[in-house]
Amino acid sequence: KTAYEIVSRDWSSDVCSSDLRVALVTTANFYVGPDTARILARRGHDLVVGDADPDLVTELESYGATVVNVDGGSRARTEEDYARLLAAGVERFGQVHAATMFSGRVVTGKFVDSTQDDLDTVYQGCVVQPYHFLKAVVPHMVENKDGQILVLTSAAGSRPVFGAPLYSSLRAAGTMLARNVAEEVVRSNVQVNILGTNFMDFPEFLRATGGTDPEVRKLIEQQVPMRRLGGVEECAYSCASFLDGTSRFITGQWMSYSGGWS
Repeated sequence: KTAYEIVSRDWSSDVCSSDLRVALVTTANFYVGPDTARILARRGHDLVVGDADPDLVTELESYGATVVNVDGGSRARTEEDYARLLAAGVERFGQVHAATMFSGRVVTGKFVDSTQDDLDTVYQGCVVQPYHFLKAVVPHMVENKDGQILVLTSAAGSRPVFGAPLYSSLRAAGTMLARNVAEEVVRSNVQVNILGTNFMDFPEFLRATGGTDPEVRKLIEQQVPMRRLGGVEECAYSCASFLDGTSRFITGQWMSYSGGWS
């Protein structure tokens, strides 16, 4: 059966006897999470999601997906938090085939003005959080010899970024961690890839950069070779291609989603 094919299931059991792939979207109320969940549902996936809006759950179910919505899932930070999300999927469906997460804490300013607290904050968001996510989901997929994992980091980790030296450096560390995990589990048919975004048409990015001001936004767009900001939905389509089971010959790769900036 293809990854998109919806098949019958035994509704008399608490665990779905379905051939649908199951995807975990840890943050279904923020950034690319809602749109990624929509795309995967339309492509024939059951879903485990963190803190999805009730209207989104209804929409996902209208596409034929069974949805497990985990309260507090979007606030996962520790291995135990992510394990709780995974366990919700395993309990309902028996297996989770794909999982994605977004993390990161931005601290701006010059290196010479930074503090140990700044470093610790960025380290927790950009390195420790992905570490805990991977620790929770990788063993399950290795055991089943099947899995696709996508970690969202930042294109800032690919080059020095004026005004964000700690963020840029530790995003690079988080990316390299995921690439190393990919090499470790590749023979278990588990893929780990990384997508690094920047210059996104997203409220948090606009607030952080002053892009809510139309004139400032024009200046920001001039820094992007494509001369525009990236859309959240179009980014979600790129995310879904690493999760929907259709592309199984790529792993350990970091892709820049930044309009040619990196």
